Amino acid sequence: MALSQLSPFSAMELLLASAIFCLVFWVVRTWRPRVPQGLKSPPEPWGWPLLGHMLTLGKNPHVVLSQLSQRYGGVLQIRIGCTPVLEAEYLLGKFQELMSGPGRFDPYGHVVASVANVIGAMCFGQHFPQSSKEMLSLVESSHDFVESASSGNPVDFFPILKYLPNPALQRFKSFNQRFLQFVRKTVQEHYQDFDKNSVQDIIGALFKHSEDNSRASSRLISQEKTVNLVNDLFAAGFDTITTAISWSLMYLVINPKIQRKIQEELDRVVGRARRPRLSDRPQLPYLESFILETFRHSSFVPFTIPHSTTRDTTLNGFFIPKERCVFINQWQVNHDPKLWGDPSVFRPERFLTSDGTTIDKTASEKVLLFGMGKRRCIGEVMARWEVFLFLAILLQRLEFSVPPGVKVDLTPTYGLTMKHAPCEHVQARLRFHIK
Repeated sequence: MALSQLSPFSAMELLLASAIFCLVFWVVRTWRPRVPQGLKSPPEPWGWPLLGHMLTLGKNPHVVLSQLSQRYGGVLQIRIGCTPVLEAEYLLGKFQELMSGPGRFDPYGHVVASVANVIGAMCFGQHFPQSSKEMLSLVESSHDFVESASSGNPVDFFPILKYLPNPALQRFKSFNQRFLQFVRKTVQEHYQDFDKNSVQDIIGALFKHSEDNSRASSRLISQEKTVNLVNDLFAAGFDTITTAISWSLMYLVINPKIQRKIQEELDRVVGRARRPRLSDRPQLPYLESFILETFRHSSFVPFTIPHSTTRDTTLNGFFIPKERCVFINQWQVNHDPKLWGDPSVFRPERFLTSDGTTIDKTASEKVLLFGMGKRRCIGEVMARWEVFLFLAILLQRLEFSVPPGVKVDLTPTYGLTMKHAPCEHVQARLRFHIK
């Protein structure tokens, strides 16, 4: 219909809407931080007005950004909206129990529960209710947090979206509220019988710190801050370790030769008369190289947690203004052919020295999973220890496999941590008994 055929009121509405859109578009395009002379802004692919690159990134932003970097370089700018952007023993027994029943199982849920118990014991000590219905319910619904907490969630850049119906966001909010209530209740119970002469967990250490510095209010940690600290520690450590072990089991069942080499190393170094210990780690380089290759190949933490610049700075000659959201595409670094040669191939040997007896330190430091610099994950060391112990204890006693003809789907689903498709056909065979 021609504009002249519309009623005057409709034509005025259309013209007014067009004028507002043009004004907003002009403001968005012209309001940019002033770039100092001699510097330039990072290159930016074409993006949709107002929406930016939200539609371009799709369901696998780590892959799309990797492809864009091949064209625009290692530092590029995108816009989203208008903003630039020692339960292993229990697990072993559980797997044997499942094999005596249906003869196959999906290990993920059991790994989740075991890792939650370890992190819970570290944070809460004897106050952690391992088998309570409340805890099991929280563990089972933890994916609701991961689903909505990934880098680049539209709600982070379009706050108005939080008022629209969003089932995933509602599940995220519900899980956060339930988990915070659980942590708050457990911290309060812990405080009632706290003994500073017998500190056995993280909460106890925080309480003791507060008592020792009670006269210096600036160093006092309130109970609410303690709740928030423990909340962060539990959530961060729990999901990362769970996902690492789950991916490891999938790589083991599709690479039986690699699994046998790890078990031969365990038999040679640890033997069958005792369980593996953390002190065995330096003498188990092939197991360590397998863990590193799992981190690299899966890259299950595709991006670092988004950070914000505290002041104007430069990177590779590009100007980065204050309060700019920045993150690293860890998946791209871990799949860069220039660094790895054959990044799509799962090959633990790439992390061993030429004689195969030790880890190649230079190669191992190229893997990105826990971030980098001063703001890297503070729980990295603990996470590496836990993954090592879980896998060492499980692989010493069990052999994992899937029935002939069953294909394991390693296609990752994007999220804060990327998960592989469920696999309900895992089998575990006991290698030997420890008396």
